[in-house]
Amino acid sequence: MRNHKSVLISGASVAGPALAFWLARAGWSVTVVEKAPALRRGGQAVDFKGATHRTVLERMGLLADVQARQTDGHDQTVIDARGRSLAVIPGAFTGGDVEIRRGELAGLLYERTASSCEYLFGDTISGLAEGPGGVDVEFASGAGRRFDLVVGADGIHSQVRRLAFGPEERFVRFLGHYYALAEIGDPGLGGQAVMYNEPGRMVAVGGPKAPAFFVFASPALSYDRDDPAAGKQVVQRVYRGSGWRVAELLDRLEQAEDFYLDSLSQARLDTYHRGRVVLLGDAAYGNTLGGFGTGLAVVGAYVLAGELTTAEGEHRAAFRGYQDRMRPYAAIARQGSAGPFLAPKSRSRIRLRNAVFQRRLLLRLMMRMTDRYATDIDLRGYPSLTARP
Repeated sequence: MRNHKSVLISGASVAGPALAFWLARAGWSVTVVEKAPALRRGGQAVDFKGATHRTVLERMGLLADVQARQTDGHDQTVIDARGRSLAVIPGAFTGGDVEIRRGELAGLLYERTASSCEYLFGDTISGLAEGPGGVDVEFASGAGRRFDLVVGADGIHSQVRRLAFGPEERFVRFLGHYYALAEIGDPGLGGQAVMYNEPGRMVAVGGPKAPAFFVFASPALSYDRDDPAAGKQVVQRVYRGSGWRVAELLDRLEQAEDFYLDSLSQARLDTYHRGRVVLLGDAAYGNTLGGFGTGLAVVGAYVLAGELTTAEGEHRAAFRGYQDRMRPYAAIARQGSAGPFLAPKSRSRIRLRNAVFQRRLLLRLMMRMTDRYATDIDLRGYPSLTARP
């Protein structure tokens, strides 16, 4: 294997650092660029399910640390406007085998790559020009560099995808719902996790998933995703007049320092690669709050790294192998959206959703189905990843 191939990875959440971990171990020169000024801490809880996810974490030497930082996911109580229990969502359903906050997971990945990889925070890719021997990259900071390969691990609104493949509207499908996360502090529920619904609106708060979590149905909205104040105004407007304690949560929302609002959307691509550029994670097979996004990102990083190192850097064969293996596995991300399940648009649909958690047999069937999706890949062993350079 020819070492010291250079790769630029855009995105320092989960998929990007996971890929950086494997390629740096195999002797590659790895640079990760992230538009945020620093590592993003906190965030919602994410989970891993089944033997496939566990195997990749074990091969990374990460499983024990993830388990040590898990949220110990609690049951969540669905309540009515008077706070009375309507149903209980088991922690095993929402939290998989092990659940951890996204920021904690990103921190673990960063700790394992910071000394072997170059991180560029507060910058982003502004231009890509591919030549016969590599990709010339322009950064928003004004710098320019050449890399052998470029990986877009920069989310559903991927800048790399836009530059290399085309406008977002050609590859991203809006699914009719939005979600918001806000760090609002302890709402005084005594550690209980609750979820409250009105037609087309949901809010979940309390328990180990520290951010307040909003999901709502809406036509496509025009707002600045990089402006938290604009996002807060959207949530304030949508939830104005809601029952239970939503007005109190909206008051707290004004002071939330950590806030994020985005659409539920799907990335739909016929191919994950173009030339020397390849997409990973949500940029390629964006999930929709269905509970598979983080697992897909970590498994995808392992497969992409394995194919690249096995092919000794011959990117065309490696990218084809990566796509052939991941596309069937990532099909779960194209099956629908969690939006109608979390925020049904009518009271009758809310009652029907609640009934799922009141019937143990139906719930067990759903959990078996998610386990099957999570393990539906022939996970290769890549000696090229386990052999130290």
